[in-house]
Parts: sequence; structure tokens; C-alpha cells
Amino acid sequence: MDVGDPRCRILAPTSRPTGVARTDGTIEVGGTADRAEEASALAKRLGIDQGSTVQEIGYDTDTDDLVADAVVAGSGEEPVDEDYDGVVDMVVLWWRDDDGDLADALVDAKAPIADSGVIWLFTPKFGRPGALEPADVADAASTSGLRRTTSVTLSAWQGIRMVSR
Repeated sequence: MDVGDPRCRILAPTSRPTGVARTDGTIEVGGTADRAEEASALAKRLGIDQGSTVQEIGYDTDTDDLVADAVVAGSGEEPVDEDYDGVVDMVVLWWRDDDGDLADALVDAKAPIADSGVIWLFTPKFGRPGALEPADVADAASTSGLRRTTSVTLSAWQGIRMVSR
């Protein structure tokens, strides 16, 4: 059986779950063309260019792995984590209502961003557990010196693009 066979399952050790966890420490992942096309389309919507450095903050088991797939599809690299101390082109910030002060988090997220960089704030969709009030997002953006420009919607999350004023 080769990799092109639809019955083939690719198993690889990973630090980031992207599929079904197995007892031997590997993750069973499905590599479908539809998923790759979806990730590439999202990468374009998010503005991720080849070679971009994207920092991901707030990743947890509830986040949407399509965003990480989009980072890889667009930039060609895995996202860096919050411990990365270099300059980044984009920050993906996952935020829930009980995560603390959003304005402080946005100020911290701005620190490593290049001059033309952006922050994508992902929050649970309105009405879901952990969702933020739109007014709270607007206040936090204003307080941190950011302005909202556009948005995307995923299965359970909404993304809000923010840039410096």
C-alpha cells in the first residue's frame, strides 16, 4: 500500500495533536486533499505568506487545528510558541472570556510583531462557552492601540484581524 491509497494512515509522533491519539504515542492523521485546500484557502484569508513567522499564543485542546494547518500551508513552517523571542510577522492569539485581561494580552502580543505585522484574535463564537462580548473586544483593542479590520469564522471560533493604529 502506498501513501496515495485512501486506506493508508500516516502515523507520526508530534507534540501538537492533529488527529486521533494512539496508545503508542503516535497521532493518526488524515491527509485529505479537501483539508489541504481548506487550509490553503484559510492561509490566504489570514494573509499568511511563504516564509512568514507566525507566533501562536493560548493554544489548548479546544482550539481549531485548521488554523495551525493554515499557518503551515501558507508559511511553510510550524507556528512558534509564546516562548519565541524573535520578531514575528503575525500573532495568532486564542482567547476565552476567563483567560484574564484581554487588553494586557493584546499589548503583550504586539511586542514581537514586525512593523507591518498583524494579530489575529480568535475567540469562541458569540453564545458559546468562553465567548467574549463584542464591546469588550472593541474596548481591549482600543486600549491596546489596535484597530479591528476584518474577521473570519471557523466552526466554533471567530477570528478578528487587528493592526496597530
